[in-house]
Amino acid sequence: MPILRQWAERHPDKIAALIAFSDEAVTYGELDRSADKVTQLMMWMGLSPGDGIAIMLDNDLTYFEIIWGARRHGLYYTPVSGHLRPEEAAYIVRDCGAKAFFVASRFAETVQILLAENPQGCPVYVVGGSLEMGRDYAKEIARFDRLIEIPDGPVGKDFCYSSGTTGKPKGIKQPLSTNAIQAQLNGDWVQGHFGFAEDTAYLSPAPLYHAAPLRFTMRTLECGGTAIIMRKFAAEQALAAVERYRITHSQWVPTMFFRLLALPSKVRRRYDLSSHRCAIHAAAPCPPEIKERMIEWWGPIIWEYYAGSERNGVTCISTEEWLTHRGSVGRACLGELHILDQNQEELGPGQIGDVYFDGPKFVYHNDAEKTARSRNAKGWSTLGDVGYLDGDGYLYLTDRRSHMIISGGVNIYPAEIENRLALHPDIADVAVFGLPNPEFGEEVKAVVQLKDVSKASPSLAADLIAFCREGLSHIKCPRSIDFEAELPRQENGKLFKHVLKQRYLRSA
Repeated sequence: MPILRQWAERHPDKIAALIAFSDEAVTYGELDRSADKVTQLMMWMGLSPGDGIAIMLDNDLTYFEIIWGARRHGLYYTPVSGHLRPEEAAYIVRDCGAKAFFVASRFAETVQILLAENPQGCPVYVVGGSLEMGRDYAKEIARFDRLIEIPDGPVGKDFCYSSGTTGKPKGIKQPLSTNAIQAQLNGDWVQGHFGFAEDTAYLSPAPLYHAAPLRFTMRTLECGGTAIIMRKFAAEQALAAVERYRITHSQWVPTMFFRLLALPSKVRRRYDLSSHRCAIHAAAPCPPEIKERMIEWWGPIIWEYYAGSERNGVTCISTEEWLTHRGSVGRACLGELHILDQNQEELGPGQIGDVYFDGPKFVYHNDAEKTARSRNAKGWSTLGDVGYLDGDGYLYLTDRRSHMIISGGVNIYPAEIENRLALHPDIADVAVFGLPNPEFGEEVKAVVQLKDVSKASPSLAADLIAFCREGLSHIKCPRSIDFEAELPRQENGKLFKHVLKQRYLRSA
């Protein structure tokens, strides 16, 4: 029996999920019935286990019924960011091979672009409104008014995308779990370390289209707890949610910690946080000073983990461990850690090298070359990070092999931005990299070589940022642009990006 059906039978009237500070809530019984209708819709469409769907919604409870319906039928489900430009979002829907697209009515432009080039004939189901070019989701599932028995079989799984160094997003795909028991085992590290259980009240202040918020809210429901979803993060409102909903568990990115700490002390003292027993953070490096201040405020309830959307391995560290291993991201709790040199030889404690996991397998969808680059001869995989282990087996990250920028918990790849700026008629060459930012972890910096150096000016820099924003999501675009007479390149064309970055770091 599917795990959701079990909870629905055990406590049908318990709230499974709700939108914070609204009247929107769904019980386990209601969620089970809605998910069952979604499964029947997908069966009626002719979808088979292993097929996929795409979902582009705001933080909406409909997310959960669609995902549970997909999981029951053994489907992959791809969440699509609402902050992407329509062209970017439509690309993901096509690339993932979605055989159905569930989308909020406000993303009409994305739907138009998708349907203008829709070789797979992907049908569009519109949630929370209507569009002429799509089907009304509510009316479609209303046709299925009886519960059905779902036979045991493969359990659906998320199929998330992250940006690639070529500028195009890359899908990260893992094999489906063969049954519900195996699917539960895949999340045991969450339950074991953080204590997710039937009494869990989990606060999710981040967008559900991100892998971690989506996976942790689903884990909450798998354990019979209640997920409390914020439509959008606001620091004081998050504290008010902890008090009002007696939050036991939560997950944050360092940018949120920064904004929480920026609240006046009288505001921070205003709220009762006594129910809060596990605050998890990940997604970006957290400055030790910020983490120490959070521990002073919230107490020894803060946990950190290091992982990627690839799910090839996980490390985890408690407050108590972190205080004696300051700066570490923990010890392996899924997969075995290895630090390797450039010759793929194992390194000892304190020696810096590439971080590999001997853990679960994945592939980059439609990119066999990138998949191969992430592996070594033993089948171990890397996310491209660099670090070292101490004598106790704790991992410390020191750098990234790629030039990926993490700003506010969002992964940003410079090549995509460079490719956009290179289209501007005044630009001869461009380099993009990340610089430290106390609030966001890192910020995007661009250095430009102009065709006519005499045009360099603050107004042109502003124009270039606006040009970038016309082609990419704003969060990916530079916060500032500087001009250089010539960028440092090798004769073979390779850019000495680290030379530029170090120059700016020294002058900071």
